[in-house]
Amino acid sequence: MMQGNLTALIITSFIVLSVVLIGFIAGRNKASRSSVEEWSVGGRRFGPLLVWLLVGADLYTAYTFLGLTSTAYSGGSLAFFAIPYTIIAFFTSYFYLPKLWKVSKNRKLTTLADYAKERFDSKFLSLLIAIVGVLMLIPYIDLQLAGIQDTLTVAGTGFINVKVVVILSFLLVALYTFFSGIKGPTYTAIIKDVLVWVIMLFLVASLPIIHFGSWGSMMDKLVAESPQLLTIPATGPKSYPWFITASLVSGLALFMWAHAATGVFTAKSADALRKNAIFLPFYNIVLILVIFLGFVAFHILPEGSDPRFALLNLIQMSYGGVVQGLAYSTIALASLIPCSIMAIGASNLFANNIYRDFINPKVKPAKLTMITRSMVFVVIGLALIFGMLFPTALVSLQLLGVSGMVQIFPAIVFSLFWKKQTKEATIMGLIVGLIVTFTVYATGKSFGIYEGFWGLVANVLVLVILNPIFVKKTMHKTNPVIDQLFPKQQVSDMKSGKGA
Repeated sequence: MMQGNLTALIITSFIVLSVVLIGFIAGRNKASRSSVEEWSVGGRRFGPLLVWLLVGADLYTAYTFLGLTSTAYSGGSLAFFAIPYTIIAFFTSYFYLPKLWKVSKNRKLTTLADYAKERFDSKFLSLLIAIVGVLMLIPYIDLQLAGIQDTLTVAGTGFINVKVVVILSFLLVALYTFFSGIKGPTYTAIIKDVLVWVIMLFLVASLPIIHFGSWGSMMDKLVAESPQLLTIPATGPKSYPWFITASLVSGLALFMWAHAATGVFTAKSADALRKNAIFLPFYNIVLILVIFLGFVAFHILPEGSDPRFALLNLIQMSYGGVVQGLAYSTIALASLIPCSIMAIGASNLFANNIYRDFINPKVKPAKLTMITRSMVFVVIGLALIFGMLFPTALVSLQLLGVSGMVQIFPAIVFSLFWKKQTKEATIMGLIVGLIVTFTVYATGKSFGIYEGFWGLVANVLVLVILNPIFVKKTMHKTNPVIDQLFPKQQVSDMKSGKGA
């Protein structure tokens, strides 16, 4: 590893500490931590712009930028799967997130597990979704840990003890998250997103010019010397079927993550979410161009360089300390701010859907709020421990996490539109989907298909086949969530004498 740059380290430290301070200031009003709803979803008062910035900060993390350039460096155009998957996610979200938001608003729900419990009158299904959500999120938080650790390693080698600084950084994030709740990452996300747009666009504009003279010259060199980077492999374990199924599964899973749902529930209206579905794809402008930086790194970095550090090493060898500092601070903030939102999502799931529903059902609201806030330290602490014990397993576990999270899609999204969907068939489908997913992953027998796709197919088949068996038991049952989702059907059924 090359010697770090002291100027870059000072700038990175100053910007990160300033943003953390803003995170604390954002929660100076005691109302921001007066209840679980206020602390975790900001009282559902965020307009379209704040939601756009928050969800953007939530979904476009350091792992996005470091991971995509790493994949492009080592796997070429496979990295482009991130583009169709986000388009699938935003397009589909236009149709179901407003319905989900309306139910959550009326019923004061703050997690997807809350919704499942009330939609199906099933604490067990809620528990399953909460467990899956928390367990799958820990490796994702770890990847944010890895992102800032890699950044500080490149910036501070020879000047600081990287592990100690990483631990202190995440402790500060845990403290401002505990103190400010969702308002902390929301207002700091404004700074992070501005830096992402300005710095990343500066990098993609200048790096090809620095090393090749122009974008055109870079493309000519890619076509002439490394055409394999520009095409998806036609054969092998990651070819067209993997690309298509990975895009589909990742797109459907995106808003099933606890942190993504947290961002959704902060919106003040369903219309704010529709506008977000329209405008969030603008982030893909940055993503598409950042992938090309992986191709630049492939030609510029010494042979045998670690793909994990491709973007960071490229920045280090291309710019002076000031630009390095601005770039490193952008990547560091893209680690810390999403980590805060993820910790809120995981803490909310544990406190509300595990502790309140199964351990202490009579817990008072004030105590539940304090437990939810305190769980931030547990979640981030577990992530730190896990990340240091199993540093090489993080990326594969996060990819497995995507395959795991998509299994709750039928329970959440199908049930928004399918009145007769039963809890029994939904639970069995979810369990079978998870078993199939983990079996395919453990055996390595995916046959060139993304693991989660096999699980999702099994999940939906079990749901569709078994649902008619149980539907008679629930034919006449209803609850406030079903009444809200299907009001016209209910009136029609009553008039015809069929019941609900």
